[in-house]
Amino acid sequence: MSTAVESASRPRMASYVRLVFDQVRERHMLLAPESVSVLNPTGAAVLGLCDGRRTVAEIVAELRGQSDHMACDEVLGFLSRLAAKRYVEVDDD
Repeated sequence: MSTAVESASRPRMASYVRLVFDQVRERHMLLAPESVSVLNPTGAAVLGLCDGRRTVAEIVAELRGQSDHMACDEVLGFLSRLAAKRYVEVDDD
């Protein structure tokens, strides 16, 4: 397992992290021990696809079907920041 995120990486959320939808705030939130992060819809969509089976490239391709503005480097940066905080775990092939 690595914290370096590349397009061939297969990210998944750490077992102690949860992606939830807050009904009151109508926002997705990332819950981790002693931490709560409010996510924008794009961040929630990316994390919703981080199942450890899809590569980052596959996640970007799937999201591009929903939005033309999805940039691979932005997804890599987002996942790299979460991996550095140990919210996302990465398997490399």
